[in-house]
Amino acid sequence: MCKSSDRVPVAAAALAVLLVVNGATAATLRFGFGKPATPDEIAAWDIDVRPDGTGLPPGRGSVAEGQVIYDAKCASCHGTFGESTDYLPLAGGVGSLGSDQPMRTTGSKLNFATTLFDYIRRAMPFNAPKSLTDDEVYALTAYVLNLNDVLPADAVLDRERLVAVKMPNRDGFTTAHGLGRRDGRPDTRNVACMHDCAREVRLSSEIPDYARDSHGNLAEQVGLPTAARTAVRPAGRDAAALARDSACMSCHAVDRALVGPAFAEVARRYASDPGAAERLAAKIRSGGGGVWGGTPMPAHPTLAPQDALRLARWVLERR
Repeated sequence: MCKSSDRVPVAAAALAVLLVVNGATAATLRFGFGKPATPDEIAAWDIDVRPDGTGLPPGRGSVAEGQVIYDAKCASCHGTFGESTDYLPLAGGVGSLGSDQPMRTTGSKLNFATTLFDYIRRAMPFNAPKSLTDDEVYALTAYVLNLNDVLPADAVLDRERLVAVKMPNRDGFTTAHGLGRRDGRPDTRNVACMHDCAREVRLSSEIPDYARDSHGNLAEQVGLPTAARTAVRPAGRDAAALARDSACMSCHAVDRALVGPAFAEVARRYASDPGAAERLAAKIRSGGGGVWGGTPMPAHPTLAPQDALRLARWVLERR
C-alpha cells in the first residue's frame, strides 16, 4: 500500500500529460463550421466611438438636414422639440444639474458629443437600429446639439468638428444617474440579492404603449448595420426583406399609418395608375414630401434602381 505522498508526483505527472494531449488536440482540431470574418463584416460591427473621436467614420451632416430626418424618424417618440414625455428629454436643463430641481436631459448630462453620436448610431431609431447612414447620424447629432443651443442653426458636423464640440457638462458628468432615465436612478444597481429575493422575474418595459406597439414585430424589422447589409445582402431576396433592410418599416406599416401612410393606403390611391410603380420607385430613391402630409420622406440614393422598382411594385400590391 503506497502512502498518499507517493501518489502526488504520479497524479501531477498524469495531469501534465493530460493537459499536453488536450492542448495539442484543441490546437489541431477543425470543427467544420464557421468561416473567418471578412474585413467588411468586421467593420460593420466594429462601430464603437470613443470620447476622443476614435472610431468616428467619415461623413458630414448639417443641422437643417438633421431636422428633416428627426421630424420623420424621431419626433414621434422624442417630441417635436426634443421635449419628450415618456422618454428622457433630449433638450433643455443645461446648467440645472447642481440645482434643487435638476433637469436631466441628453444636453444637460452628456460630457462628450461623441457619446451622442455613438448612441444614435447604435440604437436609433428604436424600431430600426443601425439603419441610419453615417451622414444621417452626423446630421441628427448636429440637430440635437442645436436643440440644446450647443451648435448654431447653420452648423455642419464632420469628424473634426464633432470632436471639437465641448458639451456644457464636460466636467460634471457622473454615473450615479441612469443615462436614459427621467427619475435619475442608475441604469443598474449591481447589488446581489442575498435574502428575501424575488421568486419570479417579470420582464416589462417603460416604453409607452403607443410607441411600443405602433411598429409591428420589431424582431422582424431589425436588420444588420448598413455596412453589413451591403457586404452580405443576398441577391434575389424577396421584396418584404428589402423593405425591412432599407428601413422602410421605420416609418410605414402595411395596414396602418405610422409616421408615413400605410402601404395599403398608397396601393389603393394608385390602383388605377399604370405608371405608379415607376414614379413611386423614383420617389423612394429621391425622397420628398407634401403628398401625404407635411412629414418628408428621406431619400434612399444608395438603393439600386431595380430594387426601388421591385419595392414599389410590392407596395402597390398591398391593397
